Amino acid sequence: MDDILRIEHLKKHFTKKGMFGKQSDIVRATDDISFSAKKGEVFVLAGESGSGKSTIAKLILRSIQPDSGKIFFEDQNIDNNPENLKKIRMGCQMIHQDPYDSINPRMKIGDIISEPLEVHNIGNKEERKNRVIEVLHEVKLEPAEEIIKKYPHMLSGGQRQRVVLARALSLKPKVILADEPVSMLDVSIRAEVLELMHELQKKYNISFIYITHDLATARYFGHKIGILYLGKIVEMGPIDQVLLNPKHPYTQALIDAISEPNPDNLHKERKIRINEPSEISILQGCRFRNRCPYVIDKCKTEPELEQIDTEHFSACHVKID
Repeated sequence: MDDILRIEHLKKHFTKKGMFGKQSDIVRATDDISFSAKKGEVFVLAGESGSGKSTIAKLILRSIQPDSGKIFFEDQNIDNNPENLKKIRMGCQMIHQDPYDSINPRMKIGDIISEPLEVHNIGNKEERKNRVIEVLHEVKLEPAEEIIKKYPHMLSGGQRQRVVLARALSLKPKVILADEPVSMLDVSIRAEVLELMHELQKKYNISFIYITHDLATARYFGHKIGILYLGKIVEMGPIDQVLLNPKHPYTQALIDAISEPNPDNLHKERKIRINEPSEISILQGCRFRNRCPYVIDKCKTEPELEQIDTEHFSACHVKID
């Protein structure tokens, strides 16, 4: 399989202005990020809040401009050329975290889903309506003929997220960027929406960039995973290989923090506490060293991603079994 989406050395830094005349800080939201997704593959970007996951999605769609780096969609370098932007914005669609904020409350469901078709001048009015009905059937919102007449406030959170998914599917995209798509839904319907996405991904061979902090859903849905920490990928590889045999201390910490219905976990020792504060402006050397129990002098220099197994990479100076 060829790469349908490839990211090379992507960087985006923001300036955080200090108060009362203090010097401004540089926040390295994404710092030399490289990864790729093949056709029909689900690549997971995982990490805690503030690690740069959502920034990467915005950079791919060029809703914000990168400082440097390249984005290739179907082997074409996506720059600010209008034709290139149109190509990636038709071929890549976004599912946002919040189904309440990501759709216009004053528009009917039919108009929300048909809007991308109108923007890209696809079909006439009748053809667009038929496509809307078709994708509503695909996301199992029934009766579709009645749903198109409703407003968002008349639907539940799970139904709204299905509307967002239907809107993304309307253009028949090759890549969907899903930013925490089930995190704001009730636990009872998260599995339903995730299973629906899984079915559609397999049916249409769509590639997903699945952004999450939930490693349980990541393992169910993903094929490969990149673990992000303060704007850097610290571990990357096949999802089972990374989650079952983690080689970076931060990946171990994330897995250690997963809640499991096992009473023995109450007495389980946790060496790495990922909720400890970290000063994001101090980025010399390994970014995880002030929270890592395995820190050595060499950690004062920044480690590079090194291959440790087939397609499995880790950025750590200490070799952990």
